[in-house]
Amino acid sequence: MSLGDVITDVENRRKTLTVFNPGPDDTLYRDLEEYFDTQNVEVRSETTESGRPEGIAVLSQGDAYLTSTSTDVLRDLMDETHPGDGGLGIDDAAHADVLRFLEETTFASYSPEQMLAASREIEDRAWRVGAGCLHAGFQNVSTLDGTANVYRDLAERPLDVHAYATPDRRPPTLPGVTVYLEKTEEIERSWFVVFDGAGEDEQKCALLAEEREEGAFYGFWTYDPAVVDRILDHLTTRYGGGGSS
Repeated sequence: MSLGDVITDVENRRKTLTVFNPGPDDTLYRDLEEYFDTQNVEVRSETTESGRPEGIAVLSQGDAYLTSTSTDVLRDLMDETHPGDGGLGIDDAAHADVLRFLEETTFASYSPEQMLAASREIEDRAWRVGAGCLHAGFQNVSTLDGTANVYRDLAERPLDVHAYATPDRRPPTLPGVTVYLEKTEEIERSWFVVFDGAGEDEQKCALLAEEREEGAFYGFWTYDPAVVDRILDHLTTRYGGGGSS
């Protein structure tokens, strides 16, 4: 297994939200497309000869049924549900029955600036929790050097902090941070920040992407504890990164 395999698996977990028998003037379908634009879900509409069911949307993955809900609930969701902490993903507390199946957000062609902004959200969560294990991959030491002050500050918290980079220069001095200098393709290509939530599933989150084109990152962020644990297990097994999930 590799970090790239995890990205591929998440991409392949794409779900489908089918809205049945919307009215000719109903904008719900288009509104949902826009709302779930960054989620790992495709929105469709389907009209049946009988016109039934009406006012129902079904979430599926391949041939597997996951859940269904009324279109009124979806309208409430779009009106009431806001981005999660700092804009990372969607805060699903109010509509857990609908959103618990949509715990990944995939993205394409993120710039380094967008990746840095997303990374800060997870780093901020780890800072607020103030415990647990944080793993971050910077591709190379030059990038790690550029964010060294952030990780010096994080290491002052009771956090177990691990940083991974390909050595292209001498690494900065980071007291309290375990630095792994790894000459592997996946570390050179991957950007990740993974927080184990101090053992609390509801606090677990991760950002994982790979640079498939120069300066363009493809990947996902997730609140799914199983996906977070899978990334942590790989880092621990492959590189010896510490911390418990």
